[in-house]
Amino acid sequence: MVNYVHCLLLALLPAALAAPAPAPIVAAPHPMITARASLTDRTPTRVQERDLISSIEGFGSYLGSVLGSFPSYVASGVPNFFQDFPTGTAVEKSLGISSTDLAATPTQVLNIPGYANWTDQGWNLRFRGNVFKQPNISESKLDELANVFLVGTSIQQLPPAEQTQARNLTAEIYVVQQGGVNVTMNIEPASSQGSDGTAGGSNAITPGGGAQNITLMGQTTSEGDFDQFLPLQNVSGPGGYLLPGNATASIQRLSVFTHGTDTGNATSYLVPEAGLTIISDIDDILRVTRIYQPADGLLNSFAKAFVPWMNMPDIYANWSKSIPNFHFHYLTTTPEQVTRNYMDFIFKTYPGGSFDTRPLNFSDVSATLSIRKFLLEKIFQTYPKRKFILMADTSNSDVMKDYPAMATEFPNQVQCIFLRNTSATDSGDKFPYDTSGFKNLSQNQYMFFIVPDDLTNLDIMNGQCYNATIKQNVTFSYQGLPFGLGKKNAAGRLDAGWNGLVVAGLVMLLGSCLGVL
Repeated sequence: MVNYVHCLLLALLPAALAAPAPAPIVAAPHPMITARASLTDRTPTRVQERDLISSIEGFGSYLGSVLGSFPSYVASGVPNFFQDFPTGTAVEKSLGISSTDLAATPTQVLNIPGYANWTDQGWNLRFRGNVFKQPNISESKLDELANVFLVGTSIQQLPPAEQTQARNLTAEIYVVQQGGVNVTMNIEPASSQGSDGTAGGSNAITPGGGAQNITLMGQTTSEGDFDQFLPLQNVSGPGGYLLPGNATASIQRLSVFTHGTDTGNATSYLVPEAGLTIISDIDDILRVTRIYQPADGLLNSFAKAFVPWMNMPDIYANWSKSIPNFHFHYLTTTPEQVTRNYMDFIFKTYPGGSFDTRPLNFSDVSATLSIRKFLLEKIFQTYPKRKFILMADTSNSDVMKDYPAMATEFPNQVQCIFLRNTSATDSGDKFPYDTSGFKNLSQNQYMFFIVPDDLTNLDIMNGQCYNATIKQNVTFSYQGLPFGLGKKNAAGRLDAGWNGLVVAGLVMLLGSCLGVL
């Protein structure tokens, strides 16, 4: 009876939706080079959530009473189950370990592959990572903790290989970050790149010199993080020196090792002033995650081996070979604790490149909505003369807002925007997506695509971003809603207020009718 009422309400809701919204006015900031060094806690201005998200949040209590419990990220409009991981003393308390036991465990470092830009002072390299200790946790306790992240199953029901994967990832989540630690890095020319030692990707070269030790400024934050740009000395070596970034088009790779541990190794890239960089999301564009289906998304992330999405590795491999000095940068808003699995997958499956993840002080839903924009602006400002290719999928609400916004704020830097239409390729994606941000962009600058082969035969190096044979069907409004809602001829643009509340209810009630919530 409840489902019947929900579906009846769905049939009545379209009549309530027909209010226009004022067009926003966005001021475009002038690109600036990233500051050379910073070790303060990152607290950027939060990006205002889209209207639909705000409405869903305000409607959450009512939906809970009608539909029962549903994940918090569903109510917030963020299909992200990586929320509210314990950190620091919370881990110690949950595991019941003493400070003496923790002191006996070795210190480890997550060293995230960085990028360097060329300034008047020479090369500035970004050092980014986290210092932590991994407590000794019994298998039975790991199983108990892992079951929290599994929906509709338990670790005991998984095949042995998936049980091991779930335990390993759970152990990576339950680490104790180490604040107030001094960090020193050893830098050497890298003959290969990527955690698996492969030499492909980015067409990077090995510099002739540059070997040196660098001690980071200050100490790690209370969350154990470090993130700062520091200048490199142009130390000569057997093969020469570091090529100046304003006199070469070549990307140079360096091995970066953390002193005092064998866990903090990474490959970083000296990226010239001008050239082409791809900033690529990972979930549901480079690997199969299905974050819009919580049970599948959790299983694919915590237990199952990462699997590439169709033949996307071939697309990236072709670009790596055919586009000279193409810089690959992978940006995911998953938190640092689960970064190792992502990096391992990328460097075994895709071209090597620099990396960005969500820092620990961006931990809740509202912060998740702003971190992508924060990281995008950071790299755009670091390379004001480079062109960027932006790659992701429509299931991320922040992508749908931030990518077209970057084209507006940095009009001379966004070369192409490519978005996989997940709802067109996966019937499990029931969440709407907002295409209104693309209204004032040229069709030649972006493309919504269905399968990786849609990206073939495009001359992205010279700005050909649109394959005219791929039907777009962009309404510049909310899409993926039932009854054609979101189309201009049906309901116009959705905005905050009552319309937003009705849409929020529509999304959740539809999910209930279809059995996805």
